[in-house]
Amino acid sequence: MEKILVVVDMQNDFIDGTLGTQEAVSIVPNVIDKIKAYQKENNPIYFTKDTHTQDYLQTQEGKNLPVAHCIKGTKGWELQLQIGALAEKIQKGASHPIIFEKGIFGGEELAKTLREVINKPNQTEIELVGLCTDICVLSNAILLKTYIPEAVIQVDAACCAGVTPKTHNNALEAMKMCQIQIKNESEEVF
Repeated sequence: MEKILVVVDMQNDFIDGTLGTQEAVSIVPNVIDKIKAYQKENNPIYFTKDTHTQDYLQTQEGKNLPVAHCIKGTKGWELQLQIGALAEKIQKGASHPIIFEKGIFGGEELAKTLREVINKPNQTEIELVGLCTDICVLSNAILLKTYIPEAVIQVDAACCAGVTPKTHNNALEAMKMCQIQIKNESEEVF
């Protein structure tokens, strides 16, 4: 079975910046371990970056979430230091982009790219980790399930954090209803 990892929005603003939480800080070591495990087995890894411009507060998202964040070129927009270093190392050997900037919750370009590079969807597992479970992880998982319906889509709950623990759990339940497998800390799929 081919395995692919998607690391969603592990950026400073979501970890310890303007929208950071203790839960987000606590998953960083788990995400780093997950990336290293995929690297060790030479499995593909893709990253997304929430990307906004200076006019963010005038956008539809900005009107609903009036907290400027992940403004391109700022420290908050950058991937967390260790994760960014891993992404740069992976990018050097890649034949196509592995970091996808997205201006909204889900990365349609990522979903299209994976649909093109996957040879046998019914023999592929795509695992998602990152932030925020209840917004961007959920959106990307649903997009991937829509674009590549025969692939097994999984989310590792121990490598994700939501805006709140309650909305994290609500998102996991919603994804299960959409046939996305949820893995817990013991790596069991339930």
